[in-house]
Amino acid sequence: MTRKAEASLVRVLGVWGLAASIVNLTVGGGIFRLPAGVAGTLGAAAPLAYVVCAVAMGFIVLCFAEAGSRVSLTGGPYAYIETAFGPFIGFVCGVLLWAGVTAALAAVTAFLVDALAALIPGVASVAARRLALAVTLIVFATVNVLGLRIANRVNVIATVAKLLPLALFVLLGFGAIRQENLIWTRPPAANDVARASILLIFAFLGLETALAPSGEVRDPARTVPRAIFVAMVGITVLYLVVQLVAQGILGAALARQETPLAAAAGVAMGSWGRELILIGSAVSMFGYVGGMMLAVPRMLFAFARDGFLPSGIAMVHPRFHTPHIAIVVQGFVVLALAVTGTFESLAILANGSVLLVYAACCGAVLELRRRNVRVTEPDTGPPFRLPGARVIPILAIAFIIWFMTSLRRTEWTALGIVALIATIVFAVTRPSRLRAAEAALE
Repeated sequence: MTRKAEASLVRVLGVWGLAASIVNLTVGGGIFRLPAGVAGTLGAAAPLAYVVCAVAMGFIVLCFAEAGSRVSLTGGPYAYIETAFGPFIGFVCGVLLWAGVTAALAAVTAFLVDALAALIPGVASVAARRLALAVTLIVFATVNVLGLRIANRVNVIATVAKLLPLALFVLLGFGAIRQENLIWTRPPAANDVARASILLIFAFLGLETALAPSGEVRDPARTVPRAIFVAMVGITVLYLVVQLVAQGILGAALARQETPLAAAAGVAMGSWGRELILIGSAVSMFGYVGGMMLAVPRMLFAFARDGFLPSGIAMVHPRFHTPHIAIVVQGFVVLALAVTGTFESLAILANGSVLLVYAACCGAVLELRRRNVRVTEPDTGPPFRLPGARVIPILAIAFIIWFMTSLRRTEWTALGIVALIATIVFAVTRPSRLRAAEAALE
């Protein structure tokens, strides 16, 4: 963005506008499936994980707010980390972020097909499920190749439908709650809370994205923390109530459900309620997958543009002006993950990758502040400073470390492989990138 363009932005986004944006970008398809996974780990104590996640994500997003106010470059977390720690750590974190959001996209795509299978029994077989996954991704890839305008129209469909089925589920299911299903039989172990929390982080991803329009926020030093507080309270209350209603209706059976909210709605309201929630969740996930297939391939395009991947991936379609090769490659990767992994395993992989990037961002805040770095326009006002100064980044990193202790060896291995591949790519492409940079200066 040029200096003139930055100066032309109008600071009109207040507390409630920013809070609404955070809610809209955070509440997605994950909450329709996650109550089963959290209940499987914590039982009736599942609401505890929501509170823990809300506090942790609040600290993390406050770190994003300060980092974003100091480094207003395109790339978000990648730009913050690269500015603070250099191109190597920035690239590795960029690859981890791509791997995480790709796994998240695969997880929600797989769950979308599960919801369709519950509505259409013929989709339930292994072969039919794989075909449905392929068709779903082909459709979204095609829509995105055809152009950004069409893709945006498709993504708007799910905006209102995102909250409506959840609100109906709570209102109509409240009367079917059985109190004995909500009684804790034992205090949960700390490691179980950590395991449930790292799974549940999936439902809170997207908070940091809503802070991107920092140049249009009115009085950011006051607006940002207040909006985060309002949004986190609203999201947490919504998720808690959804979990309590589902748990209260199904009890121990909740943990065994492939489509938990639909199953609970079926018990409380009958077949029409079950189908209503399935349709609502499918629409919500439809919008999520469409939006992600619009955004995530651009990361591959950027890697190729910067010399980390073959230049062909950065090709732009001559007619539609979209990164069609990157979109196709992204679709194949997502399909491979969705076919071979379950929702929970993919969600844990996504959360583990993204949490490592979050930890690096929290560390970047301390480094950017120590060096008093400011890579932004001078007329955007003073940088936002965390109300807890050094304490909040340290608390955020402590939460992340605790969550990560619940990862299993295979999950750590997968993260290590991603980081190793990124390291090799960085090293192998370094000579060609240096030559390209020197040629550009001539």
